[in-house]
Amino acid sequence: MVNETDAKKSEETPSFLAPRRKQLFLGRRAMVASTASTVLIIGGLVAVFLLAPGGATVRHFFFNPHEMWQSLVGNHRDSLSSVGLGLLINIRVFLVAEVFILAFGLAIAWTRMSKSPVLLPFRILAIVYSDIFRGIPVLLVFLLIGYGVPGLGISFISFQSQTVYGCVALILTYSAYVAEVFRAGIYSVPHGQLLAARSLGLTNATTMRRVILPQAVRTVVPPLLNDFISLQKDTALLSVLGVVEAVQAGTIYQDLKFNSSGLVVASLLFLAMTIPLTRVTDGLIARDRNRRLAST
Repeated sequence: MVNETDAKKSEETPSFLAPRRKQLFLGRRAMVASTASTVLIIGGLVAVFLLAPGGATVRHFFFNPHEMWQSLVGNHRDSLSSVGLGLLINIRVFLVAEVFILAFGLAIAWTRMSKSPVLLPFRILAIVYSDIFRGIPVLLVFLLIGYGVPGLGISFISFQSQTVYGCVALILTYSAYVAEVFRAGIYSVPHGQLLAARSLGLTNATTMRRVILPQAVRTVVPPLLNDFISLQKDTALLSVLGVVEAVQAGTIYQDLKFNSSGLVVASLLFLAMTIPLTRVTDGLIARDRNRRLAST
């Protein structure tokens, strides 16, 4: 009797768990297929790299472990060839520029959205500023600021280091982009929020600061992070002004040792900075998407 009862239960159970088991089976099969395809593609690329006629030469000049380490740490006789020390300049410029870009970009967006007749000249200047610095390539801004401002001969302004001019060029360029991101985020807030705040007697400034901006910031965080990923990479343009940052240090090492492994090290260091921020951006986008789907 017990065996017959167990047999009946075993016959009834699969009908209840069949969809779940099928889903797990399909998921495992998809995982195995994706893993196999990834291994095949990466293995094929590695095989091409290793078996190519000039593979040994490329590995020696670009992926030499000894030269990569030497370019990273430098030596006591020539610290300018240290990619690690050069990266510190990239990080410092990035952090300083990021703070000013956020503040300046928000000020530009706020000015463009203002309705006061008194601010009309500033609104026109903000529009012209955004159009100019979003239209000029970043490299040209570096050259114009880095070599044009010192030529003016103005006290204090024209006698700064090239690192300062490079940082200013980044601030001027990226503030124009960030201002548009802020403006789009502010416009994405439902107009009913503004009307509700005004009905409570809040002023325009208070409404913007306590009602609109907190909601807009949550929306614009992912695109802002994307802009800052680009900002991290564009700090390498400091090299055109003669600043010995990571890329310039790799170039100096290349000229000294006739080996390009330092440039590969600089690339890997930039990847180490940008990939974590990219994953954070993806996570924020996914969380925002799930929040929007849950609210509908």
